[in-house]
Amino acid sequence: MILMNRRHFLKMATLSAGVTLASGPPATAAKTRLRRRYCRTSFGDIAYLDRGKGPAALFLHGWPLNGYHWRDSLTLLSGMRHCIAPDLMGLGHSQVPNQADLSPRSQATMLVAFMDALGIDKADLVSNDSATAIAQLLAVFHPERIRSLLITNGDVHTNSPPAALLAAIEQAREGKLIFWFEKHLDDLAFARAPDGLGGLTYTNPSFVTAELLEAYLRPLVSSPVRRIQCQQYGVAFVPSPLPAIESELRRSNLPVRIVWGTGDRLFPLEWAQWLNMAFPRSQGIRQVDGAKLFFPEEFPEIIAQEAGRLWITGTAG
Repeated sequence: MILMNRRHFLKMATLSAGVTLASGPPATAAKTRLRRRYCRTSFGDIAYLDRGKGPAALFLHGWPLNGYHWRDSLTLLSGMRHCIAPDLMGLGHSQVPNQADLSPRSQATMLVAFMDALGIDKADLVSNDSATAIAQLLAVFHPERIRSLLITNGDVHTNSPPAALLAAIEQAREGKLIFWFEKHLDDLAFARAPDGLGGLTYTNPSFVTAELLEAYLRPLVSSPVRRIQCQQYGVAFVPSPLPAIESELRRSNLPVRIVWGTGDRLFPLEWAQWLNMAFPRSQGIRQVDGAKLFFPEEFPEIIAQEAGRLWITGTAG
């Protein structure tokens, strides 16, 4: 099995060797091979996509996305892991009670219940954006369930939520942010503009298509409950639980690899450096020059290369 994984990893490394930020959108064939499933838990019915067999790896998305964010990474890594991308509570297609606790700590507890329901003892984690906070909470409160962490741009320590997001969170608290989400569905040019999701969070704004926006935002505006929950997801990140777990992070024994886009206004490189110093078994930082927050979706080959290396070298034995 290890020999087979090494061969697959070498193939992925070869594929990713020439990746540059001039690359266009990745192949979308993966979406035709992925079928949404639902897992019944005490928190509700959690939607997820999956590919592959073997040891589990959980791919955790940010706000306002869902597991579709990881579709091409799942396909590229399916020869090494059973790759699973759940929709967090309040986002995507997961169905949870109206008054569900959507805080990062509750999301982490839900993921443990999700693993239990699927019969998963341990998993490798891959995280982005707000889910990077959730991954750190899992590392501290449930380290026995985690095999490794691949962390990309997201919430860290006191930069959670980042100051630049506080106005949006206040709009969410007032129930107004949903109208900004809706405008993306009606106006692709707005979505790709500097102040739209495309311009703010994607390295290449033209990566954002009407189809992609439908996949992420349509579920969030589909009912009054969903409109409230998708906004409450952001509100529930205040206050941040991360400063309180710093000492536990610094005692973590988990192997960690950090992959960080340097063009991200919300989560600058200094926070990748903070994580690198905090985790005793960090394998360092791979910088993706000029890449913005949601770059894992644009450059899944980078995720495949780094995850493959971590899973072989970081968790061997």
